[in-house]
Amino acid sequence: MTPQEIADRSAKALWENDNASQRLGITLLSVAPGEAVLTMTITDQMTNGHGNAHGGYIFSLADSAFAFACNTYNQVTVAQHCSVTYIAPGSLGDTLTATAQEVSRTGRSGIYDIAITREDGTLIATFRGHSRTLKGTLFPA
Repeated sequence: MTPQEIADRSAKALWENDNASQRLGITLLSVAPGEAVLTMTITDQMTNGHGNAHGGYIFSLADSAFAFACNTYNQVTVAQHCSVTYIAPGSLGDTLTATAQEVSRTGRSGIYDIAITREDGTLIATFRGHSRTLKGTLFPA
């Protein structure tokens, strides 16, 4: 099996049980080894008291992209630490794209950077996730 086939099959297995991402209306656009691209449209239920996209929803989109990127090797991998920096507000109706890229993967630890952008290319937030690989696989090897 090629690395891309492993990434695709891992994403399929992860997506099947990812109720949170599915219920938020997140769409998985693509995966590759150590990478993932997901989108989500900001609905009125996702806005805060200022009328902007609530930071928790932006974090959730980034966290989902992180999860799909770090689980592309058919190894159960979870978040160990995450941080987000908000740069510009998202607005009602914006479709945000989270693009996750592996920075480092050594032993059981990984680091992933996620950029969250608006349709016009404006950077909304950056997210850095530290992952930890556990025992187990997403699908039978």
